[in-house]
Amino acid sequence: MRAWFFTVFPLVALAACQSPPELKVDHGYVRLGTMPSRPSAGYFTIHGGPTATTLIAVNSPVAVKSELHESMTAGGMSTMKPLGDLKIPALSTTEFKPGGKHLMLFDMNPGIKPGRPITLTFTFSDGRRIDALVPTIAPGAPAPIFKD
Repeated sequence: MRAWFFTVFPLVALAACQSPPELKVDHGYVRLGTMPSRPSAGYFTIHGGPTATTLIAVNSPVAVKSELHESMTAGGMSTMKPLGDLKIPALSTTEFKPGGKHLMLFDMNPGIKPGRPITLTFTFSDGRRIDALVPTIAPGAPAPIFKD
């Protein structure tokens, strides 16, 4: 009995010391459009906090307009549709990645070149805003490798 207590109690105490998970965004980047007239695409991961919320917008000061979209394949045809608001469940992980959910950035500032970071502002239904500084990459370039 004693051995069990001395094995489990430290693990419980350690878990109690950890801070609760919080809503955050990481692993973000923007793939620039092939031409200034073509939209750029943003990718990132949203980690839900202790309570559910809804992502209502992602904007950047270097783009005139932005929209959340999702790509899908049906009957051998690839299509894309606007997402609108997106529920972010508590303690979840929601990935925006090529071939799935993504951010479309329209009419980007033509001065933005690969390698220059830009700010993405994530707005949630509970009033929270998260600013993320993300790298930009050239069309066709491999996605950045993120180390956790």
